[in-house]
Amino acid sequence: MSDLSWPNPLIAGFYPDPSVVKVGADYYLANSTFEYLPGIPVFHSTDLLDWTQIGHVVERPGQLASAHVPTLGGAWAPTIRHRDGVFYVVVTDAMGRGMLIFTATDPAGPWSDGTVIQGVHGIDTDLAWDEDGLAYITYSGLDVTSGEDPGEHKGILQFTVDLDTGIPLSDPVSVWSGTGLKFPEAPHLYQRGGYWYLLIAEGGTERGHGISVARGEHPCGPFTEGPEVGGPANPILSARSTNRPIQNTGHGDLVETPDGGWAIVMLGMRPTGMTQAFSALGRETFITSARWEDGWLAADPVLLNPRPGETVFTDDFSGPELAPEWIGVRRYPAELATLAGGAAARAGESSAAGPVGRLVLTGEGGTLDAEQPVLVGVRQRNPWSSTTVRVAPGTGLGGLGVRYDEHHHYEIEVGNGVVTARACVAGIRQEWTVPLAPEHLVDGAVTLGLDTVPPDASSILAGLTSDFVVLSVGTGADRVELARVDGRYLSQETAASFTGRVLCLYAVTGEVSFAAFRYTGTD
Repeated sequence: MSDLSWPNPLIAGFYPDPSVVKVGADYYLANSTFEYLPGIPVFHSTDLLDWTQIGHVVERPGQLASAHVPTLGGAWAPTIRHRDGVFYVVVTDAMGRGMLIFTATDPAGPWSDGTVIQGVHGIDTDLAWDEDGLAYITYSGLDVTSGEDPGEHKGILQFTVDLDTGIPLSDPVSVWSGTGLKFPEAPHLYQRGGYWYLLIAEGGTERGHGISVARGEHPCGPFTEGPEVGGPANPILSARSTNRPIQNTGHGDLVETPDGGWAIVMLGMRPTGMTQAFSALGRETFITSARWEDGWLAADPVLLNPRPGETVFTDDFSGPELAPEWIGVRRYPAELATLAGGAAARAGESSAAGPVGRLVLTGEGGTLDAEQPVLVGVRQRNPWSSTTVRVAPGTGLGGLGVRYDEHHHYEIEVGNGVVTARACVAGIRQEWTVPLAPEHLVDGAVTLGLDTVPPDASSILAGLTSDFVVLSVGTGADRVELARVDGRYLSQETAASFTGRVLCLYAVTGEVSFAAFRYTGTD
């Protein structure tokens, strides 16, 4: 597919650390999810272009130790592979269970409970087999699971393992630590021809992020990088010190394309503002063409090519269960949400208020600051977006928000006869409150809105930020804008979490009913 113009982002929104595997004519891709559940979404494609989510690896309690994992913990950097009819996902449950091996015969699930790799601590685990079927785990030497002082980063390490028991068959050994750039991570090992190729990320996951490659005659090396043997200079792919609209490109996984070519799927970010300083959507999944030149891997720059038209996601909550796009924080949406009225909606009934289906959340007293908020959300996928939902607070208090983590979120909520917009940034809070007007209520429900819009570029200072978040109540001529908040504080660079923006429905107290959720976005 060297002549193909890849869509970029390939999967938009908070879908970082992609790993991909080709099985026959099918492709499967998995991503990190950190503290969100269900964990590790699995996507399917037949052409590497269009992807459909088919499930999650982590879909029930016990697979990860996520109930109280700190922010930034949870499912880090899965690798998905396939051998002899079995799918494998190796991943680190950071600050949780440790290195894990999940298996399934169907990538849509169900997946196993997860086998702990015993006595080894690290991140960004990779899985490969040699000609004799011996399994190699290659990983990045940062300890985020033992509870001990992680100490210095130990570079790229490797050991062999019994995949059925998780028992290492050899001690970890250092195989390569990159070219000297900081934080070598995200190793992936491949065999091609007479060589084994070790692909890693280095330079840090920030603007210096890049992909480097070395090769050796055995899966355990020794590995030699290109310049020493006539190969290309590392990193073979990076956007550092350029003004490309996609930055932080790294953490790549190599895959054969349907026409027999090659591509690298990787993470990247879309920083906006005049100085490309703020990435509101966090780390997303991108793709670029790759090729082999004189026994070495080369890659094209990652070019921005958004899919045409609007992105639309709607949910009238009339189905038997929530769509797979909905996620929760340290708890599963099914633990928090009740779907009501769905049977009537499926039977074709309707009401003047709109869809019959409703999602009901019952507050537990915690706000979006809580470790386990009563919240279900979907990822923001576009820089410019509009989200609305009908909310019937009854005697409860809740609303619509956008969350980066428990310290960085904006929301608009209704309850106790008032509507309140709120911005929470690193312990700083500001609120704007108006009485709930009669014209905003239709059949006991009110429409809340959350838009992300371009900054005013009339001045240099105004144009530096990523976007503005507009919080409103009502529709049409009765719409009231309560707040317009600078979006830079909900970005990867400012919030510093490894996730991205999540648009969420939440309840603080009492029973809160939601209907007619609608998201539209453009690039």
